[in-house]
Amino acid sequence: MQSFIVENLRGEVIDVYCGGPDVFSGSVESCADNVLCLEQNGRYTYIAMDKIIAVWRAQTP
Repeated sequence: MQSFIVENLRGEVIDVYCGGPDVFSGSVESCADNVLCLEQNGRYTYIAMDKIIAVWRAQTP
C-alpha cells in the first residue's frame, strides 16, 4: 500500500480508516518506513501502514 499511496495520492487530501472509530484526515505529506504522514492545519498525524484498512480521497464541500 505504501507505493500506491506515494505514487497516486501524494499531496492529495485523504481520509484513512484504521478500524472502529479511527478515521484520520489530511494531506499526504510523505510515506516512508511503513509510516504515513498526514498534515492538516499545521498538525501532523503519523499512521503505521499495517494499521490502515482503507483510504479514500476526502470529499470537498
